Amino acid sequence: MKTDLEIAQQAKPEHILKIARKAGLSEEDIEYYGKYKAKVSLSAFEGKKKRGKLILVTAINPTPAGEGKTTTTIGLADGLSRLGKKVVVALREPSLGPVFGVKGGAAGGGYAQVIPMEDINLHFTGDFHAIGAANNLLAAMIDNHIFQGNELNLDPRRITWHRCVDMNDRQLRNVVDGMGGPKSGVPREDGYDITVASEIMAVLCLADSLSDLKARLSRIVVGYTYDGAPVTAGQLKATGAMAALLKDALKPNLVQTLEGTPAFVHGGPFANIAHGCNSVMATRAALALGDYAVTEAGFGADLGAEKFLDIKCRVAHLTPSAVVVVATVRALKMHGGMQKTELGREDLAALERGLPNLLRHVSNIKDVYGLPVVVAVNRFPTDTDAEISLVIEKCASLGVNAVLSDVWAEGGKGGEALAEEVIRLCGQPSAFRYCYDESAPIKEKIGAVVTKVYGGAGVTYTAEAESQIARLTELGFGGTPVCIAKTQYSFSDDMTKLGAPEGFSVTVRSVKVAAGAGFVIALTGNIMTMPGLPKVPAAERIDVDEAGRITGLF
Repeated sequence: MKTDLEIAQQAKPEHILKIARKAGLSEEDIEYYGKYKAKVSLSAFEGKKKRGKLILVTAINPTPAGEGKTTTTIGLADGLSRLGKKVVVALREPSLGPVFGVKGGAAGGGYAQVIPMEDINLHFTGDFHAIGAANNLLAAMIDNHIFQGNELNLDPRRITWHRCVDMNDRQLRNVVDGMGGPKSGVPREDGYDITVASEIMAVLCLADSLSDLKARLSRIVVGYTYDGAPVTAGQLKATGAMAALLKDALKPNLVQTLEGTPAFVHGGPFANIAHGCNSVMATRAALALGDYAVTEAGFGADLGAEKFLDIKCRVAHLTPSAVVVVATVRALKMHGGMQKTELGREDLAALERGLPNLLRHVSNIKDVYGLPVVVAVNRFPTDTDAEISLVIEKCASLGVNAVLSDVWAEGGKGGEALAEEVIRLCGQPSAFRYCYDESAPIKEKIGAVVTKVYGGAGVTYTAEAESQIARLTELGFGGTPVCIAKTQYSFSDDMTKLGAPEGFSVTVRSVKVAAGAGFVIALTGNIMTMPGLPKVPAAERIDVDEAGRITGLF
């Protein structure tokens, strides 16, 4: 059996100009990054209005068994294309942290991939490097401002801005810098976040123009004065320089699927510690250029889809026409308590115990958000007919169809049945609504997500979180959406509670404002904004030969 990388390397991609023209773009609209990648000029979308239907692909809570959300997104798009529809995909860019960590690449899999796969997973067009540079420029300007006299009276103990790097490096979570004497700065406690958790990433992904990008950058709160007043990047006069670093990163990246469907791969915030969606610019471009725009949101629907719907759709005035929830029998059996080593055998009891995880996600999309939904069962060879029938039966009890998807093995052909159901759903009425009112108090919004989406009993706040919420409300930051940072493995904030736990309380330990992004972040449980590498990182298997051919990337 060929690996994902081997399949991608043996593909014969079309020149990116041909893909651009297929999407309705001219050569003047694109900036070449070699033969198979391009940036699309922001002017290419001026005057073009939304015409397509927006399809969101989400999933159950992830397990080591795998779900295949990005693979399904790509295969669905190719399936729609095979049915004669004009389709454009909009995906996130992979982070180097998971690529070298435990998850591997994020460009799809099998015969449902975006290419060039190696480039997309490693450096790509340099967007993440630009985001990291802008983030760290602001950090340098903060410390330089203090060193040069601190005109803004910024309290070094109350700086909230972290440096960042796009790598899983737990060693950098907490550092002390400015050591070495008076010429080396002011010593203070500091820390690093992974780049995909940086507010700069969120700002870039939510901005709808260069002017909006600059306005958002200027509003970023970097810390507080000795008197407790917020200090912004605009006050530090950092906005223009950061925007200069980000001007090309703001332009969507155009690539293609293995079957030649145009794909925008742009932006990449994590959904467990950030808002988990590709850029507004790329999504709007896909909607303007295609009859169908197929996109995905990170991790399970409790994280990525919730943030897509409550944050991105609210900010960008988007309304999905249909939602796909991806699940596998294998993953559902793990939610039912089955060990990964045993997943190859039929176990209807374990599957039935795990199915409530899927059904809660489906019910949330249907009943909380009022959207048409289909379940895509990403089929594995070990799945039995009885197991598949049980999934279909349980979904039918909610009035939702479950469709088999075999896009990993068959590409777009294996996604045609799913595509047909999506087309049908797009003709159905929807009553899209948000989970909460944006103007509600911070605690009410967090409570709404916990009880309505997670299925929890309530929220517990630490004393620090209570104080932070009170202060942010006093400063006028209470009337924004909330971005809840939580483990991706469970509906709760305890990663060991699989399936669909009930009666739990989510603990909010810290709350901070991301004024540039336009939301308040609530950190729950023991979630970290800088991941660490596993005992055996994927980086140990990656290599490159004398011809420049990469191996070990999956």
